[in-house]
Amino acid sequence: MAKASEYGLGPNTFPRGWFIVAESHEIDDGPIGVTFFDRDFVIYRGESGNPVILDAYCKHMGTHLGKNSSAMLVVAEIGGRRIEGDAIRCPYHGWRYNAQGDVDDIPYHDGPCPKSASIRSYPVVDNMGCIMMWFDEDGAEPDYAPPYLEQWDNDSWIHWQLDHLPELDIHPQEVLDNMADNRHLGPTHGAPCEYFENEIKSHVLIQRQGGPMTLYGGVMLYTTTWYTGPGILLSKQVWGDTTQFELIANTPVSDGRIKAWHGCLVKANGDAITDEDREMARQVQAGALEAFSKDFEIWQHKAPAIKPMAMKTEGPFLNNRKWYGFFYADRAEAATGQAALDGLYHVPGVATPADRDHAIDEGLPL
Repeated sequence: MAKASEYGLGPNTFPRGWFIVAESHEIDDGPIGVTFFDRDFVIYRGESGNPVILDAYCKHMGTHLGKNSSAMLVVAEIGGRRIEGDAIRCPYHGWRYNAQGDVDDIPYHDGPCPKSASIRSYPVVDNMGCIMMWFDEDGAEPDYAPPYLEQWDNDSWIHWQLDHLPELDIHPQEVLDNMADNRHLGPTHGAPCEYFENEIKSHVLIQRQGGPMTLYGGVMLYTTTWYTGPGILLSKQVWGDTTQFELIANTPVSDGRIKAWHGCLVKANGDAITDEDREMARQVQAGALEAFSKDFEIWQHKAPAIKPMAMKTEGPFLNNRKWYGFFYADRAEAATGQAALDGLYHVPGVATPADRDHAIDEGLPL
């Protein structure tokens, strides 16, 4: 697997941005341990209902805060609970870490708690059924809000239950390449695009395209797809009278290895969701996953494209790679560079959305 440095990314090893690290229900029954960005974390839901994510290891003696289900915490002075308010007890000696990562109680110690025992806390939200964390190697606060669809709060839309896909030895740079790659849509997905464009707007990368789905009798598929930062893709997809939203997320596990999730938000046939609607949504998501699996299979077996031999008629790969690279760069450099890239990008010989009256962006958070 290729590393960030081989793609000329840096100085950071991992991109900054919002990333999915769990599905919401995974932390309903207590803390869990996860590994991303070559780091171990503990995630738990506080008594407030809010998620908390901390570095995993207690500074006292190195215990993982999310990997032990010890029942011995029922000693009287602790009260038998791992989660107290929005704080978590270490399962080894009962030291309590608050949501900011500071030790605020040691059961057998009356003096001040050592500041040196603090661990890092990360910005995190429970959003659209996903636990999303902000990661920045430099420790800065978020530059932008996590992506959100207003349809999620509409009672006539059926929420996704995420597909948890296997970890994959590929650098996320190559996953993001799909946003420029108009020429793979026919051979890989059976839906060659008739029009195509990319647009860059600060931390958002947009793809607009449309073409016939050859496996479905040539029905036209229109899509507006966008990344909010480097890790979370949303796509509005319209064909005939059907509209759905697809989520595809990738999060670095280590340098050159990712974990991916997938889901579909589907409109019910009426104002109230029925069992038939839920089954329909399940089938829609399964069909979308099958289409996505074509990309996934290619990624599983391809060699790294450090310097792709891209043709001008294949899409604006270079601009999109520049955009992606700014999430690894110094913040000041990134802000200036992203601003300079803002704009529309078209492909020679390929019609534009304006040529084909592409009008499905209304209401999208773009």
